[in-house]
Amino acid sequence: MFFTYFGQYLLLLKSVFRRPEKWKIYWREIIHEMNEIGVGSLGLIAIISTFVGAVMTMQIAFQLVSDFIPTSIIGQINRDSSILELSPTITALVLAGKVGSSISSQIGSMRVTEQIDALEIMGINAPGYLILPKILAGITMIPILVVMSICLALFGGLLGGALSGAVTPADYINGITDGFNGYTVAVALVKAFVFGFVITSVAAFKGFYVRGGALEVGQASTRGVVISCIAILAMDYIVTSLML
Repeated sequence: MFFTYFGQYLLLLKSVFRRPEKWKIYWREIIHEMNEIGVGSLGLIAIISTFVGAVMTMQIAFQLVSDFIPTSIIGQINRDSSILELSPTITALVLAGKVGSSISSQIGSMRVTEQIDALEIMGINAPGYLILPKILAGITMIPILVVMSICLALFGGLLGGALSGAVTPADYINGITDGFNGYTVAVALVKAFVFGFVITSVAAFKGFYVRGGALEVGQASTRGVVISCIAILAMDYIVTSLML
């Protein structure tokens, strides 16, 4: 069954990346999806990233109780963990639930109401028209959201450390700037790009092939989120093992 669904997924991607009929129409859809995925998720990502950064600072400070370890190391650990793992993965998992379920429900509703069949009858490449703008918007906006998540997580760590007294702002800033390796940001962006593709393509796949009515659309949306989360964690391991 896995290879059946995976082959069906690859065939759908082949149809998605077929040359568009009119780029002007696709461009309008891409801008709309970028607004839905990026701007629409900004507030949620900002709140989650800030609190995760603050909590991480306090937990790291709780574990580093030795007088021989400088408190500036708290900022360094929070920086590396946020860039390499927390911000890309948590952002992707949150967006898999928010964006992925929305994509599955939208395309699935079009399928059960026969709107996709109408597009195909008119000679329009339905997978390309419905899915390609979402994939392009996902691989563009999710890396941007991850960069913002990293910045807000570091800022949240500064606030959490200052308010709890775990680390002074000067020591925290010294920690996040000391020994910074820009390659870690490149790893985070590669992860974000891969996660963006997985979230949008898997959710669209589950919605595109749904059969039945409203109940089946909801079930397909749930399965799409679950599969996306598992695929995100698997790709996180693969990218990490290849790049680090």
